[in-house]
Amino acid sequence: MELSSAHLVIIALTLFFVIGGGIYAARSVKSAEGYSLGGRSAGVPLVAGSIAGTVVGGGATVGTAQLAYSMGLSAWWFTLGSGIAFILMGFFYASRLRATGLETIPQYLQRNYGSRAAEAAGLISSVGILFSVVASCLPGIQIISAILHTSTWVSAGILIALVAAYVFFGGMKSAGVGGMLKMLVIWLSLFVAGVSAFRELSALPGLQQAMPPEYWWNMFNIGVGGGFSKLFSMIVGVVCTQTYIQCFFSASSPRTAAAGAFAAAAIVIPVGLPSIAIGMYMHVMNPDVIPVLVLPVYLLQHQPVWLAGIALGGIMLSLVGSIGGLALGIGTMLTRDIISRVANLGNGRKLLYTLRFVVLLVMAAACLIAIVNLDSQVLFWNFLSMSMRGCGVFLPLTLAIFSPRSVAKKWAFASIVVSTVVPVALGLAVPLPVDPLYIGLAISGMMMMAGYARRWRPVQAPAHRHNV
Repeated sequence: MELSSAHLVIIALTLFFVIGGGIYAARSVKSAEGYSLGGRSAGVPLVAGSIAGTVVGGGATVGTAQLAYSMGLSAWWFTLGSGIAFILMGFFYASRLRATGLETIPQYLQRNYGSRAAEAAGLISSVGILFSVVASCLPGIQIISAILHTSTWVSAGILIALVAAYVFFGGMKSAGVGGMLKMLVIWLSLFVAGVSAFRELSALPGLQQAMPPEYWWNMFNIGVGGGFSKLFSMIVGVVCTQTYIQCFFSASSPRTAAAGAFAAAAIVIPVGLPSIAIGMYMHVMNPDVIPVLVLPVYLLQHQPVWLAGIALGGIMLSLVGSIGGLALGIGTMLTRDIISRVANLGNGRKLLYTLRFVVLLVMAAACLIAIVNLDSQVLFWNFLSMSMRGCGVFLPLTLAIFSPRSVAKKWAFASIVVSTVVPVALGLAVPLPVDPLYIGLAISGMMMMAGYARRWRPVQAPAHRHNV
């Protein structure tokens, strides 16, 4: 993949424009709360920008084009499912969460189920979200390697440096400002390129023979159950993601949090379509391309230099923003809910510096996992991530919001652990006939019902013994 000097200059200017805006916004960040929540003063654009800037990463751009290259329109489930999840969160979750004045999912769970359940949820959510970070690191490392002809390890170092510049100094404020600018770049560039690809694809002779509509233009080409399984896993996973909920906590009011969720949905739902058109076009015109490089190769070979440069810069920003936002969510949970309790960090600069250091470690860990799995599918990690964090956290979190303190603490803790461990262990041991997410949610549902019954079981008065 060869780039001209003009390509490189335009990419660099695009990165500088967006990352520079985020760094400029970071000047006011002086505390840990300012870093993780932006001072709880975000308006609708900043909330929506933070959410969209995180979810539109490797999966929504490079990963969607990669999957569309082999599976067609069904690659849309990732961004469509994410958008539907944000609509549901806008109606039912966002304002309730913001009204608490908390900062993390574990803090919310602790209110209802105690510290053990909160710590378990924090660890499980962190591992699940880490897999989504890996999903953006995979194409990021490979694209940097292809552009700059650097080794895998050097490319990973460059990627970490870009992410650090994007979110390391300013946290949520940088992510919000950078997210708004990044989405502007992606919408203007990828949609122009996507419309061009769709027009050329539609005009190809013999298109129906090359791409039979019943498969390539069918959202359920892997079966109705498989399609809804992907949609369901996206909804469950998004609802349980600390980063998105953290965006709601950063809003200036509960109403702003809900409006930000709706605005994010409007941005996210259509953003996968250009990548799908490009992936399908490249399947016909360039069937030998490396799948993970479908999107950048199309831009370089089929678009003007200026548009390709801006779009490639937007793709890099989508990867950088997603890695940064998700790493910030993991770092906030680990620092606030686990490390701070052990080390007694307080709320001052020591907590801020620790939070930044943990965010950096998360980035490095994700890059290491990506390097070991360079040939894997990007969206595989995204869907795995959604399933893992949803199994144990979705139902406890939802019940905590709509029916506070209604489940016995021991049962809630057991539900979080068992409903996560059992599906993962079964999936590693034997091929499962159903999505592991369904198994995890079934286990979680039964245990939460038992905990509900235990919590509200009538207390019988002790029998009195009568003297004869």
